[in-house]
Amino acid sequence: MRTRVKVCCIQSLGEAELAVELGADCLGLVAEMPSGPGPIPDRVIAEIAGSIPPGVSSFLLTSRTGPEEVVEHVRASGVNVVQLVDGVPTRTYVALRGACPSVRIVQVVHVEDERALHAAARVAAHVDAVLLDSGRPGAVVKELGGTGRTHNWSLSQEIGRGLSVPIFLAGGLSASNVREAINQVSPFGVDLCSGVRTDGALDASKLGAFFSEVRRADANRGE
Repeated sequence: MRTRVKVCCIQSLGEAELAVELGADCLGLVAEMPSGPGPIPDRVIAEIAGSIPPGVSSFLLTSRTGPEEVVEHVRASGVNVVQLVDGVPTRTYVALRGACPSVRIVQVVHVEDERALHAAARVAAHVDAVLLDSGRPGAVVKELGGTGRTHNWSLSQEIGRGLSVPIFLAGGLSASNVREAINQVSPFGVDLCSGVRTDGALDASKLGAFFSEVRRADANRGE
């Protein structure tokens, strides 16, 4: 099984081109958030999404939760995947399926403790994938991603084993730990932002090293 790589916090057309050139399967475009790195204006999200070549998925990261506002955001962005970084009501999933049937839905579950097991199981029936991250949505200022922190991968492993949909693993990943993460969790995909950046800019050397480690991990799993 080949581990997919989602490069998040893409800031520009140039960064999108670099990530695709080095092998990214998915690009994450971060809209307005209560905290964290990488948000860009919606008009820039639409511009970058329109430039992404076929075969590479464009993810809109939205913190909106209501059905109408999420559908509006997805339609305006022109992406083919929506990543819901906060909890949403069931009617939001229903609205997305009805209004944007070709757009895949990825729900973020923040792995703080064992409650994440129940949260992931609850949303799995409504989405195409679950992304396990290290945010703290209950903090005074919500953390909905981009923390640069790892979480308890044993819990992520348990969540993945219990779900019928694929999982992405996020949170503090870099070339130094991604092989260990893949070996332990066996995710469908990995997702990273700060681990391949230098002074806020996408770093080709760091990203290349990350891809090399992912390939090594996949080769070891195939042995």
